[in-house]
Amino acid sequence: MSKLVLLDPTKTGKQAEDLENRLHHSVVGQDEAIHQIVRAYQTHVAGLSPAGRPIGNFLFLGPTGSGKTRIVEATAESLLKNSRAVIKIDCAEFQHSHEIAKLIGSPPGYLGHRETHAVLSQEALNQHHTDTTKLSFVLFDEIEKASDALWNLLLGILDKGTLTLGDNRKVDFSSSMVFLTSNLGAAEMSSLVSPRLGFQAPSLDGAGCNGKLSARISSAGVEAARRKFTPEFINRLDKIVVFKSLGNEELRRIVDIELEMVQQRIQTAAASEPFVVNVTDTAREFLLVEGTDLRYGARHLKRAIERLLVQPLSNLMASGQIHRGDCIRVSHQDGASALMFAREQEAVQAVEMASRAA
Repeated sequence: MSKLVLLDPTKTGKQAEDLENRLHHSVVGQDEAIHQIVRAYQTHVAGLSPAGRPIGNFLFLGPTGSGKTRIVEATAESLLKNSRAVIKIDCAEFQHSHEIAKLIGSPPGYLGHRETHAVLSQEALNQHHTDTTKLSFVLFDEIEKASDALWNLLLGILDKGTLTLGDNRKVDFSSSMVFLTSNLGAAEMSSLVSPRLGFQAPSLDGAGCNGKLSARISSAGVEAARRKFTPEFINRLDKIVVFKSLGNEELRRIVDIELEMVQQRIQTAAASEPFVVNVTDTAREFLLVEGTDLRYGARHLKRAIERLLVQPLSNLMASGQIHRGDCIRVSHQDGASALMFAREQEAVQAVEMASRAA
């Protein structure tokens, strides 16, 4: 009798592992969504994705600012090196049936047929393909606002991976990941978390209690989707993922990520006059407090960083108060309504740090 060698089906390949690591660095607090994207990508890389369907059909539910769009952009950035390599369809713009012509083009014989360029053409899907990665990312935002005509198009895309344009050309979605986002159930989910705690989830005793709360939140989102969408639509989805509201720890990590991105922007804008920004812990806490809003999630945090940090820095740069090699220390004093900026040092070391960060 031959000896059996146990295999580990939970282990992923290097490509999928790299994608997972990059997504965890860019997206905070949404492990389930990352897991589902990585799993679909691993199946695609192995060549085992179902024929005649998109690589993955995902419905992302959750409150605004929880990272639904961000994770799609981060996936495109990780695989195609371009966060803008996503075809975004704002479904609020397609609440009437006649507006569907913007997506698929007008049929021959209709006025303006030659001037109408289909948003969902094969050329649009393939435009961001690279020599090594032939993937497309399509995002339908606020899907609950779509018209019946858009729903009918979606059913064909999700099920057969094809779309027929106005001039009868076929579009192949078999190398695409299709993402649908919605705020359905956000009010019910938010009501399960104590409003007085903002984004911070209730501190319950034991992992089991927190697990039960998480399950209740997910259930509220899924039930809201089932009330809105037809069974034939739900059955065409590979996974419904409910995004969690962000707690203070997650928001602190987002502050760190956003500050890294600000430093990258500085190096791009001031390539010939590099300088470094050192944001102290007190300043980070101030940005966290100013950017915490239950209604807007991390989006409010990003706006706070733009208003309190980026705009003052741009003034300092434009007025010539920052020079090559400077290390700008950003701090906050108790009770102050703004951050404090000071030149910490002017040294070659700062220039070298800036060069490494570029």
